[in-house]
Parts: sequence; structure tokens; C-alpha cells
Amino acid sequence: MTLHPVLTALASSSILIFPHIQSHILDLVCCSGLIPFNCTADELPITDHLLLSFNVKLTLSSTKPPRVISFRNIKKMNPDALSSHISCLLNTHNSSTPDDLVSHYNTGLTSILNSLAPMKTRSVSFSTSAPWFTSELRQMKAKGRQLERLYKKTGLVVHKDMHKNHILHYKDCISQTKLNYYSGIICSNEGNSKSLFSLLNNILRPPASLPPHLYSTAFCNSLMSFFNQKIHQIHLHLGPSSSLSTSPEPCLTSHSLSFFQLPSDSDISDLILKSKPSTCQLDPLPTVLVKACLPSLLPLISAIIHSSLSTGIVPALFKTAAITPILKKPGADPNNYNNLTTCTNNSNLVFRPLHSTESALINITNDLLLAADSGLLTILILLDLSAAFDTISHTILLNRLISIGISHTALDWFNSYLSGRTQFIQLQSFSSQCPRALSWGPFSSSSTSFPLAISSVNITSTFIATRMTPSSTSPANQIPLSHLPPSLTASPSSNPGSPPTSSN
Repeated sequence: MTLHPVLTALASSSILIFPHIQSHILDLVCCSGLIPFNCTADELPITDHLLLSFNVKLTLSSTKPPRVISFRNIKKMNPDALSSHISCLLNTHNSSTPDDLVSHYNTGLTSILNSLAPMKTRSVSFSTSAPWFTSELRQMKAKGRQLERLYKKTGLVVHKDMHKNHILHYKDCISQTKLNYYSGIICSNEGNSKSLFSLLNNILRPPASLPPHLYSTAFCNSLMSFFNQKIHQIHLHLGPSSSLSTSPEPCLTSHSLSFFQLPSDSDISDLILKSKPSTCQLDPLPTVLVKACLPSLLPLISAIIHSSLSTGIVPALFKTAAITPILKKPGADPNNYNNLTTCTNNSNLVFRPLHSTESALINITNDLLLAADSGLLTILILLDLSAAFDTISHTILLNRLISIGISHTALDWFNSYLSGRTQFIQLQSFSSQCPRALSWGPFSSSSTSFPLAISSVNITSTFIATRMTPSSTSPANQIPLSHLPPSLTASPSSNPGSPPTSSN
């Protein structure tokens, strides 16, 4: 057998020739597209051939690098055992202040969770298939690889045609399977615009995740510094007019809200059970477990809420927010911090239930068409404020609350809720070192499983919404107290300092 045709075909490749011990050219290293290095030839006593050793750099197919994840095996927890531990926790607390009660709540539940479901770490490399990729398609893909190897091995035309026909059939099956999968989802969610828009975004929009190299403490600190500087610059451009309304405004209503009527245990239980199952990373216990063990936890949760509302103090642990940066638009450059926005676990609390941007567009379109039918001229002014929630003056807001009749303990609670707030950037296990203190800014609570902010803020926001009307300077738009929910019962304005008369 002659090697001339082989050497001719590999003329553009790397060929290393090692002479045979008997001076015959039999030991070769032929590399196509690769450059071997550290080549050596060693004699072996059992053969007249040489042992050829060399190194070569190979580029493997792109795979997702493994990463370490932390998790708890929550599903295997026994709810009865958890309730038993919580009962022991309730029997040992002797604190009375809101901060002490919350500290006891967090440390106790964290200790119980660590004992029943300790944190575990594991190195994983996720490789998830498309939801429409069935087992039949996986078998067809494997069959195609077998036919491809058979054709490369034999080089026969018949095997080439078999592989080609199988690939065409495989592509047709993929198209039909995807069509059936998405058609089924669309038909099953007919009339559900939220699910349909979500499906459209998942299909058309690129992933909004940040690249792996940005997950670091340095990036979190840099991003936190960027947002601090951005808010500072906005405050500087507001000018002296921002301080015109810092003085207390006169009270515009004949009624006042000086204290909160404490919610009953059944009210608190209903709020928790109706809340979303989402959990904040600062919560000591997942919301699912809070709902499962609610009868055992309810006395402690009620004690914290009653202590906070009666003293006008919001626990400091509930005034810390964990901020997760996300891309404003998928595919944008994450190295440009202007393309990043921040969100908290409770940032969606500001939206109205069963309303969306689609509802707003339909409403304004309807108003424009009705105005046009009536022969009216419509002028639409759109105002987009940069970092609007981060530039709200807490002083002006508190003065506005005073002007609508909120005073004493109720006002102290709002003042405590708005003061001493901090937030930090969190990306997986990395976070910014120094929390940002907020004298202006958003009011979202950091704990979703605990209903303190949910219950009391929703109660008082109802009072504000019914009393505060745009450009209202007279009590003509006041709402009678009889129309307010029971939790908004307020003392008469003639005696705002009278003690509460409510009970548990």
C-alpha cells in the first residue's frame, strides 16, 4: 500500500515523519487544522515501532460552564414538625418592641429552617431542552447522527441519500411539533391576554439575563454608586423650587386619622392567604411555608403588627430593600449602566389589580374616539419623569399627609416607614457592600411574606385615596367616615389626642 495519495490529500496539513527503527518511514503524525507540539519518539522493547507522544490544543464544543447553587429541600419538610418548632418559638419570646419582636421572628425562623432544611450547595450545569422538544424528536435526532456517521464511514451514495432524506423529514417534524405545541397554548389561553403576551415575549425577545462576568461584588458596588450619583444629579437640577412646599400645609378636612384600629387575627390571616406566593430573599421563611403553618405563626405575626401600629414604629429590618438590576430592553449593552433598571420583590405593588398597559391604551383610545365623535379637539401630553419614585421628597409627602388629617401615631408610623430606609444591589451571591441610605426614594418593603406593610399600608392608602383629590382646596370632596373600612376609624378632629379605643 502506498501512502502517496494520503500525503497528497494532507498537503496543507501538519505532517510529522518519524523514521522506523529499521530506517523505514512508517511512524507518522498527520494533523489537519491543528499544530502539535512537544513531540517525542520513544523506543519500546516489545515492538520495532516508536511510541509517539505529542500535545495539541483542542477546542471543545461550547457548553454551559458549571456553577455552584445553594438550595433547601423545602418540599420534603414536614409541616407538622415545622409547626411544632414554631410553637416552641412562640413560648420563649418575651420582647415587646417591634424591632425586638421582628428580630425574634427572623432569628427563630431562620434557626428552625436551618435545622429542618439545611442549606446545601451543588455544582450544576443546566442544559434544558425546548418545551416542544419531545422524546420522538430526540430519537430522530440520534438516528440522524447514526446515519451521518455511516455515510462518513462508507462514503456510499445510498447512505448519503438516506441521511439527507432523514434530515428533511426531521426538520418537517420539528416544524409540525412546534406548530402543535404553540397552537395548543394559544387555544388554551384564549382571552387571557397576559399569558398570550408572555408567550409572544418568550418566543421573540432575547434573554434579558446579564452576562456571567458581571456577577461580582465590584459590579454591584459600581452600579450602586452609579445610581446614587444619578439621583444626586437629578436633585441638583430640581432647583430651589423643590423646597417651596416643605412647610406644613393647613388641614383640608374636618376629620383626622390619629391612630389605627388594630386588625383582628382573621383579617391578618385573610391578607396572608390572599397574598402572592412570591418570596423575597430577605424573608426568613418562604411564603409557601408561612401559609402552610399560618395557625402557628399567626400569634407572633399579629403581635408584630399590633405593636408597630400602636407605637407608630416600623421595624428597621423591614426598611431594607434588596435590588436586582435587570436590562430595560433585552439585548441592550449591560456595560452601559443607563440600560439597567432596578426592581425589588414588591415593586409590582404599585400596579392596580386586573389592569395593565393594554388597559390604559384601550381606555385612552376610547376617550380619544369619543372626543373626536363629539367634535372636540384633543391634545395629548405625555410626561416621562426620570427616576420618578427615587425623587419623591419624603418631607413634602408627610406634609401632604398632615393636610388631609393624618396626625399623631398614624403620622409617626408613616414618618418611621419613610425614614432610615436602605437598599443594596444583589446579584445571586454577590451584593454591594454599603447599603444606600434613602432620604428620598421608593417605599417598597423588603419582606413579602410578612403582612405588616401589606395590611397597614393598604389600609391607610385607602384613606388617602378617598380623601386626597387633585387640586382639592375645600372639604367639598370629603368622604364620610361611614364609607371607610373599619380599620380606618379615626378619632374626631376636635380631640385628636384621644387614646385608641380599639381592641384586638
